[in-house]
Amino acid sequence: MNSATVPMPVEDVHGDGRWMSQHNRFISEGREREPEVLFVGDSLIQRLAQTNVWESMFEPLHCLNFGIGGDQTQNILWRLMNGELDTLEAKVVVVLAGTNNYSNTAEEVTDGIMEIINVIQNKQNSTQIIVMGLPPRGEKPNKLREKNAEINFNLSQKIENMPNVSFLNVEASMFVRENGLISHNDMYDYLHLTNAGYQKLCEPLLEEIQNLLQVFMKVENTSMTISTTASDVDDEEN
Repeated sequence: MNSATVPMPVEDVHGDGRWMSQHNRFISEGREREPEVLFVGDSLIQRLAQTNVWESMFEPLHCLNFGIGGDQTQNILWRLMNGELDTLEAKVVVVLAGTNNYSNTAEEVTDGIMEIINVIQNKQNSTQIIVMGLPPRGEKPNKLREKNAEINFNLSQKIENMPNVSFLNVEASMFVRENGLISHNDMYDYLHLTNAGYQKLCEPLLEEIQNLLQVFMKVENTSMTISTTASDVDDEEN
């Protein structure tokens, strides 16, 4: 059995219920705020909401952030299958997940992310999904970097011809310098991003989101034109 594809809540080992409290808050926020764009994932998504990048790039687009630090694909699956997608209708969903699945192989993590895509499509059938590649990690070259690169390659192949799903690759060269090192100026702990790191990550993401939202706007405008024309015809006939 592939644990990365089996929905599972996080065990409350500390006894403070914080993970479930965040999950319940997300459900309420989805109902109250009706987002156009939803971000789903782990701490790389969660911490984005605390940056100037989020404030300047994404708040104007009416975005919500459903990221929880430490989440693995199976935890995100559980959240999505237990209410987080039931109180909203997002036009775009951004997914960044998998770097915390330490005990799973690259193939298993890939399948976990693909299952997340399936759940989103089943619950939000008109949503455009952007799957982000996993950024490299660790100051120096290491096996987790290699694993993340393999996951990204797998995803690029599987998503290539999927309708309403796009893969936004994160090139290692975005963060890894010629000497093979990642700077603390981009990732302060060589995993989590600084404001400068998020700027690099999110500029191509913002462009992709804006392109997809423009498609929705064109469809909505066309629908309004058709509706108005039909109304004019009715008025003339009456």
